[in-house]
Amino acid sequence: MSSQDYLPATTESISLALESKSRTESISQLYKILNNPSSSSESLRIKEQAITSLTDLLTQESKSQELCTLLTQLRPFFSLIPKAKTAKIVRLILDSVSKIPNTSELQISLCKDLVQWTRIEKRTFLRQRVEARLAALLMDCKEYTEALTLLTGLIKEVRRLDDKLLLVDIDLLESKLHFSLRNLPKAKAALTAARTAANAIYVPPAQQGTIDLQSGILHAEEKDYKTAYSYFFEAFEAFNALEDPRAVFSLKYMLLCKIMVNQADDVAGIISSKAGLNYLGPDLDAMKAVADAYSKRSLKYFEIALKDFKSQLEEDPIVHRHLSSLYDTLLEQNLCRIIEPYSRVEIQHVAEMIELKMDHVEKKLSQMILDKKFAGTLDQGAGWLVIFEDPKPDKIFPDTLETIANMGKVVDSLYVRSACIMA
Repeated sequence: MSSQDYLPATTESISLALESKSRTESISQLYKILNNPSSSSESLRIKEQAITSLTDLLTQESKSQELCTLLTQLRPFFSLIPKAKTAKIVRLILDSVSKIPNTSELQISLCKDLVQWTRIEKRTFLRQRVEARLAALLMDCKEYTEALTLLTGLIKEVRRLDDKLLLVDIDLLESKLHFSLRNLPKAKAALTAARTAANAIYVPPAQQGTIDLQSGILHAEEKDYKTAYSYFFEAFEAFNALEDPRAVFSLKYMLLCKIMVNQADDVAGIISSKAGLNYLGPDLDAMKAVADAYSKRSLKYFEIALKDFKSQLEEDPIVHRHLSSLYDTLLEQNLCRIIEPYSRVEIQHVAEMIELKMDHVEKKLSQMILDKKFAGTLDQGAGWLVIFEDPKPDKIFPDTLETIANMGKVVDSLYVRSACIMA
């Protein structure tokens, strides 16, 4: 290698490289510093700084492929430095690639390549962390089966090593994965395992916030909205203190819980609070629109909110699932209010009153009759809804059953007494 192919591994070389006129020139000079054949401790330290600077510049230029190539090129360098520093550099480059949009497939490919290399090099500590990241990427890409297979083997291995911090990450990831597969019991079991591991060690606030957020999601799924609200509040406080972008999602789910427990009037107060004002934007506007529609019991406003804030409401799977249930409840309440004064009413008239399509209203009314929400029948030939009076329960039957039960107790008591006398 000629001296023109590399630059001296010194702090001055890095400073000169960063002061270059263009990023392209800076990147070129930093590569030359890395090409320096010296392996002294000072040179290695300077090269680590050069890698950090080079990674930042490539990220700013959105050169994801070059970052992947850099990671491959650095493998000989990794054999010269401690394993902990190798893990730090690998994590830095992987994080940098993830900051570049539309690189999910590239990240998966890079992680799979890294896993193979770590197996050959017998770097167990690094491999486990790369596999955990790979499982998260596969889950984001909806490759649930592959992610679950990877996690199942990884959990067994990490439990044997008793690496609590990594175990918290993996159990939490498993909980999210099972929740995505709609397997709620396994999602709760994995979350419990994550909490148990977290209680034994110090968990960073961001990780604790993630655990609370997942707890809130699972409680909300079980319709326990009050408990879910408290977990979302804990997660919001943790993320808010760290200025984590997930804080807005925690706040959004807090507002959702308030709406679901029929406290929609509290939404405006939470949004206008000191903490809420920091996160004003489409997510909170969407929840405010839903809360206003729910307070007014208006399906029309509800549908307008869903249309105006489609990405914030319908494209968020957690919010969408609960709002679907809320929409059905609101629709049933409105239909019951409209048909209450009638014993016979045209379905078309009900549809006009509620401002929905007749087919949709007819389908919902038939469902409500089957669910015994009210007594009635649909005369589809004439297009009528016939409502019956609620049959009054006859009290004589439960009273008779109670009398017989009391007589049974008396007979049993007399039998016990007679047995004592005979003895």
